Amino acid sequence: MKSTLAQIEDIKKNGYSLDFATVFNHAFENYKKIALYSGLIILVFSIIALMIYMGVMIAYFGVESLTRDFLTEFSNQKFTGVELVIQTVSVSVLAGLLAPFSAGFLKMADSADRDVEFNVSTIFTYYKGKYFAQLFVVAFIPSIIGTALANLVDSYDILYVGNVISFMVSYFMYLTLPLVIFGNLNAIDAIKSSIIIVTKNPLNLFAFFILGFIGSLIGIFACCVGIIFTFVFNSSMIYASYFAILGIQEEDTIDSIGKSNVD
Repeated sequence: MKSTLAQIEDIKKNGYSLDFATVFNHAFENYKKIALYSGLIILVFSIIALMIYMGVMIAYFGVESLTRDFLTEFSNQKFTGVELVIQTVSVSVLAGLLAPFSAGFLKMADSADRDVEFNVSTIFTYYKGKYFAQLFVVAFIPSIIGTALANLVDSYDILYVGNVISFMVSYFMYLTLPLVIFGNLNAIDAIKSSIIIVTKNPLNLFAFFILGFIGSLIGIFACCVGIIFTFVFNSSMIYASYFAILGIQEEDTIDSIGKSNVD
């Protein structure tokens, strides 16, 4: 099988095609295999995250910080330039720290697709070795660029444009995580390769991007709790898209990360 870099070069020169029905069906079948297990994992960690959030808010602002009026006022307040910089960096660092967690769901999707047993530890697969650094960077760079641009636009009170910028950055970074964990590319090459792949077939990938996003939110109509079990649909959609475009190599070679280079 060709290396990921060789495949990317072919895509740059010749493009590629995708069958919509094949990719969607693959994503849906994969999702059915991991929905329940991943949903339970998300439920547990959501409860833990909520408890940590409440603890931090109470520690800094007191018990009144949990009231609706306080949260509404806090979300609507104007931040100073320094506060915006701190917020931008903090959001980007958080995105970097959560990237290996998101990649763990892709690993789970791959295991389910190959009928390989997976468990809770699968989610933490990429918090070790060289994967962590690459995944942190591949999430941190787009996040800090997207958040900074969005905050800059929002500071001029231009409605919704900031959200569109963040949305489009996420779109062009659609395949960065699988390019790192399955394609063994370093962070910079994964970012450049994702942009190449997206721009060569923008309509199909935008459709998959939107479907993954909407599919993840469908559970919100089931008393909101259902989103816990539909959230991972986006991971299955990303996995199926990557599988259709580049395929999945049988073995991940951690040592190969960082040795690639995309012009």
